[in-house]
Amino acid sequence: MKVLVVGSGGREHAIVTSVAKSPRVDKIYCAPGNAGIAALAECVPIGAMEFDKLVAFAKEKEIDFTIIGMDDPLVGGIVDVFEAEGLRVFGPKKNAAILEGSKAFSKDLMKKYNIPTAAYENFTDPKAAIAYLEQAKFPIVLKADGLALGKGVLICENLDEAKAGVKEIMEDKKFGASGNTMVIEEFMTGREVSVLSFVDGKTIKIMSSAQDHKRAKDGDQGLNTGGMGNFSPSPFYTEEVDDFCKKYIYQATVDAMAKEGRPFTGVIFFGLMLTEDGPKVLEYNARFGDPEAQVVLPRMKNDIIDVMEACVDGKLDTVDLQFEDNAAVCVVLASDGYPVSYEKGFEIKGLENFDGKDGYYCFHAGTKFDENGKIVTNGGRVLGVTAKGATLKEARANAYAATEWVDFANKYMRHDIGKAIDEVK
Repeated sequence: MKVLVVGSGGREHAIVTSVAKSPRVDKIYCAPGNAGIAALAECVPIGAMEFDKLVAFAKEKEIDFTIIGMDDPLVGGIVDVFEAEGLRVFGPKKNAAILEGSKAFSKDLMKKYNIPTAAYENFTDPKAAIAYLEQAKFPIVLKADGLALGKGVLICENLDEAKAGVKEIMEDKKFGASGNTMVIEEFMTGREVSVLSFVDGKTIKIMSSAQDHKRAKDGDQGLNTGGMGNFSPSPFYTEEVDDFCKKYIYQATVDAMAKEGRPFTGVIFFGLMLTEDGPKVLEYNARFGDPEAQVVLPRMKNDIIDVMEACVDGKLDTVDLQFEDNAAVCVVLASDGYPVSYEKGFEIKGLENFDGKDGYYCFHAGTKFDENGKIVTNGGRVLGVTAKGATLKEARANAYAATEWVDFANKYMRHDIGKAIDEVK
């Protein structure tokens, strides 16, 4: 079969890598893709938001199955457009992708269906938001309602910071129209855990847990980024936590969306906070996390096409989803200065060192070919160096060793990805 993957980052490289393992797949296309994806798929210069061009391409090439990797096209309704043309596509429709597209919607959904989450209020008027904050307990969390590349969340320690945050989100529109509505949420403390799941509208199958590192600098300092590294599974995601989430969060979310007339098909990413009062939902995403996909997908035993088609066909209950009994760690190699300002266009050397090495991956996030055919940096997050190991500590040691195999001029990384596992006895 012919498969089209839509997207251009490390997540899509991980998806393409999994698709390439399927004996059912003869040809992979990726739009627009990147220099790393080009080794496995034919990259086509069509943007993820160019729906008409993507549909025309899928028809011209007689694509059997399309996988949407990114949030923007999902929230924009690309699945509806493809399905209207009779094309098979993996991902939620627009009315279900709102689970990620609007934080206000998702918070209201959780409140209505008693799904554990932080206390909150939604605001469309900055003055009303400030009046609320003047009576609030600190620290407190401000969230732009819509998509903001994982950066539309501000943790405010006091009223002055919160007022500045309201101005930034709602008045200065730092995150664009995403700031037209803002969620003010109680600050929760505890371990963060990410859990990915496959969903077919009614059945949910949980993938392996993972844990992200959002801040730019060691020790969780610096600005929020799209993610500087990840590890899977999370040792803090215990059987007790799993039982609680299965009882009160996972199926409850799928059922709630169905009851709202928004059946969800695709991947739901649950961002969880393990609080003293039990697990609570921090956020939902309507697709694979990035870089969560880079540590979870390499450990999945199943043929990804079989699982995704079961989701589309409403037959996920027939799938026995299995993962390897090991661990994986991803360390993001970024451009120094990310996420604020950074230079691009530096040649990346040493990529061939990953060729043929079992259990080691170099997922491209921000790369391209220059006019001489050399692979150069083309973004803030450049590469995701992932390694497996029998244990998390072994996987972590392997991943950091592998970061030395590749180099570029302004290479930057955190040195404490997965350090939390050292606290586990």
